[in-house]
Amino acid sequence: MSDTRRRVKVYTLNEDRQWDDRGTGHVSSTFVERLKGISLLVRAESDGSVLLESKISPNTAYQKQQDTLIVWSEADNYDLALSFQEKAGCDEIWEKICQVQGKDPALDITQDPIDESEEERFEEIPETSHLVELPHCELSCLEEIADLVTSVLSSPIRREKLALALMSEDYLKKLLGLFRVCEDLDNREGLHHLYEIVRGVLFLNKAALFEVMFSDDCIMDVVGCLEYDPALVQPKRHREFLTKTAKFKEVIPITDSELRQKIHQTYRVQYIQDIILPTPSVFEENFLSTLNSFIFFNKVEIVSMLQEDEKFLTEVFAQLTDEGTDDSKRRELVNFVKEFCAFSQTLQPQNRDAFFKTLANLGILPALEIVMGMDDLHVRAAATDIFSYLVEFSPSMVREFVMQELQQTDDDVLLINVVIKQMICDSDPELGGAVQLMGLLRTLIDPENMLASINKTEKTEFLSFFYKYCMQVLTAPLLANTAHDKNSKDFQEAATKINPVCPDNFQTAQLLALILELLTFCVEHHTYHIKTFIMNKDLLRRVLVLMNSKHTFLALCALRFMRRIIGLKDEYYNRYIIKGNLFEPVINALLDNGTRYNLLNSAIIELFEFIRVEDIKTLIAHIVENFYEALEPIEYVQTFKGLKGRYEQEKDRQSHKLTRYRREARSMDDDEELWFNEDEDDDEAEAVDKSRVEDDYSDGYGKYMEAKKAGATNGANNGKVTALPPTSPPATPNNSSAASVKTVALPASPVVKAPLVGLVDYPDDEDEDEEDEEEEQSPRKRPRLSS
Repeated sequence: MSDTRRRVKVYTLNEDRQWDDRGTGHVSSTFVERLKGISLLVRAESDGSVLLESKISPNTAYQKQQDTLIVWSEADNYDLALSFQEKAGCDEIWEKICQVQGKDPALDITQDPIDESEEERFEEIPETSHLVELPHCELSCLEEIADLVTSVLSSPIRREKLALALMSEDYLKKLLGLFRVCEDLDNREGLHHLYEIVRGVLFLNKAALFEVMFSDDCIMDVVGCLEYDPALVQPKRHREFLTKTAKFKEVIPITDSELRQKIHQTYRVQYIQDIILPTPSVFEENFLSTLNSFIFFNKVEIVSMLQEDEKFLTEVFAQLTDEGTDDSKRRELVNFVKEFCAFSQTLQPQNRDAFFKTLANLGILPALEIVMGMDDLHVRAAATDIFSYLVEFSPSMVREFVMQELQQTDDDVLLINVVIKQMICDSDPELGGAVQLMGLLRTLIDPENMLASINKTEKTEFLSFFYKYCMQVLTAPLLANTAHDKNSKDFQEAATKINPVCPDNFQTAQLLALILELLTFCVEHHTYHIKTFIMNKDLLRRVLVLMNSKHTFLALCALRFMRRIIGLKDEYYNRYIIKGNLFEPVINALLDNGTRYNLLNSAIIELFEFIRVEDIKTLIAHIVENFYEALEPIEYVQTFKGLKGRYEQEKDRQSHKLTRYRREARSMDDDEELWFNEDEDDDEAEAVDKSRVEDDYSDGYGKYMEAKKAGATNGANNGKVTALPPTSPPATPNNSSAASVKTVALPASPVVKAPLVGLVDYPDDEDEDEEDEEEEQSPRKRPRLSS
C-alpha cells in the first residue's frame, strides 16, 4: 500500500516510562467482529501482520499532540501512541475517533481536558502516592466514600487516580472488613453505601482491583456487599446459593490446587456478572470490558491446564466408555465434557484445533456413540451438544471416523445411524432435539464442506457410504407412513383419495417434514446418488401421498420436494414423472383446495408457472393432454391457458417441420427434369451418327446414376435427406425403434425422404423423436453410429 497518509509507527509505554517502537505499518478504522465495535487496526507494511487492534471505546481519553501524534491509555495503564508520517492521515483518524465518541474534532483531547500545569503535576507524582485523598476507612465515612466513587466514573483520568489510591494500603480489604461489621450490627444504611462502593469499584474496570476483589479471601464479601441493593426491600441470598446450593462436582479428582481454585473463581465471577450485576445501561456497557476479559482468560487457562493433564482426560474417557460405569456417574462425565467443549470456544483458532484433535485422539466419538444411545434424556441432550461442537469444528473428522467405523461394527450401530435414530425417536412434542440433529446431518452430507483432498475421493466415498448404509434408515418413517397395498384394486386411485395411512399425528407430521427437508437438500446438492435412490424406491410417488395430509405444512413439504426435482429440468426425472402420472395428486390437491387463496394454492400454481416459463415441452404436453379439461375452468391466473398456448405452438412447429420436409422431397423431381433437359441439349448440340448417339446415351445414363447417388449422399450431409443407402439401415439407440426402421422399405429413389421423416414424428415415441432431432442437427454422428 503506497498511501503514506496512513503510514504510522506504533509505540507502547514500558515500565520505565519509555516509549518502545512496535513497528511501522498502515492504520485503518474498521469494524472488528471479535471486538464488536469500530477499532483502530494497524497492519505491518513488511508482512501484513497485525501490529495493533484496539477498539475505540466511547469512554477512553484520546489526545492529539503535535499534529501527527495520537496518544491514549487502555486497561492496566497500558499506554499507546500512533505517530503519523503525515498530518492529513492523523486528522482523518482523529475525526473517526471523535465521530465514534460523539466529540468535536476541533478538540485535542476527547475526554475531560485538564490544564497543562495539572497534567504536569499528575506526571510528577510517584505512582505509589495517593492521587486522590481517600476518606478514612470508617463506618462514619462510608457515605463520603460512596459519593467519591460514584462521582469519578464519568472521568477516565479521575478513575485512574482513584484506582491507584484504592490499590495502596489494602484499602479494599479494609472496606470489606467494614462490611462484616455492618452486617453484624445490621446497619442497613452502611450496607447500602457499601453496595454503591463495591459496584463503583467494579466499574473502574481495573484488572489489578479485580485480582484483589476476586481472591479467595475477599470474593464472598464482595458478593455479600452486592446483596444489599438499596432498590430491594429484602437482600438477595447470593452467598447462600454459592456455598450451599451450588455444588462443585469432581467427576475425576483434580489434584492441582491451582486449577481447582481457578475453576471456583471463574464460576463465582461469572455469577457476579450474569446474576448479581444489573444489565449495564448504554453509558455503562464499556465499564465492565475488563471483567469480561478476566473471565475469558480464566477460561482459556482452565482449558489449557486440563488439556495438558493427559492423565486426567484419559481417565475421563476411560470411565465414559466403560460399560461398568453407572448411569449417574456417566451423566456427570458427559456434563463435564460438554462444559469443557463450551469453554474451548474461548480459545484462539489454532489452540481450538489442537483441543479438538486431543479429544479425537482420546476417543470422544466412540464415547458419544455409547451415550447417545442411552435412555437418559439429559445425557442424550448433552451428548448432542458435544456432537454439534465436533461437527461445527470439523465435519471431515466425523465423516472419516464413521467410514472407518464401518469396518469394525454393524450397520445398526454406526454413529450416523445412531444420530438418525435419535432424531426419529425424539420424544419432545416440538422435536427440538430432532431439529438440531437434522441440521448436523445436513452439515455432514453437504458437499460444499467436503475437502478436496489429495485423492479427491472424500465426497464420492462418503456419499456412497451414506446412501448405502444410512439413507434407508433416514427414510424408513417416510416409507412406512406412505405405504400402499399394491395388490389392491384401488392402488391406481390411491393418490386421488384420502389415504388411510396418511399421518394425521402432529408429531409424526413434523418428523416427516424434517426428513423431507433433508431429502430436498439432497436433491439440490447430490445428483447421481439421490436420483438413483428416488428411482429405485419410487420415492416421489410415496412422498406425494402426503399431499393428502390434513397438515398443510406437510403437504407443502411434499410439494417442495417435487418442485426441486422439476427445477433441475432433468429429462430423466421428467420421464419418471410422466410414466408414473405423478402430477395427478398435485392437481387433485389444487382442485380440492377449491377457491381458497392460500399458500398451498400459490405454491402449486408456481410449480406449473415454472414449467410454462421454462418451456419444459415433455411436461407441458403431458399436463395438457391429460389434465387440461380439469384445469381449464381456473381463469384467475393465466398459467394453464399459457400451458395450452405453449402446447399448441409446439404442435404447429412440428406440423410445419413435416410440411417443409415434404416440399424438399418434391423439389428433387425438378432437379431430375433439369438434368434430363440438360442431357437433351447436349445430344442436340452433337451432330453424330446413330451408334454414337446410343453410346453417348449409355454414358449419360451411367453418369446420371452416379450423379443420383452423389446427390443422395450430399443431401444427407446437408441435413435435408434422412435416408441411407438400402444396404446399410440406420443404427438406432433402442430395440423398439430399430424394429420399426427395419419394417420400412428403402427404395433407390430419393422420393422416399418424406415417409422416412414420418418416423421421427410418431406421437407415442418421444424418445426416438428427441434422438433423431439431435442426429439431424449433427449429421456427422450418423456414420459413427452405423460403423
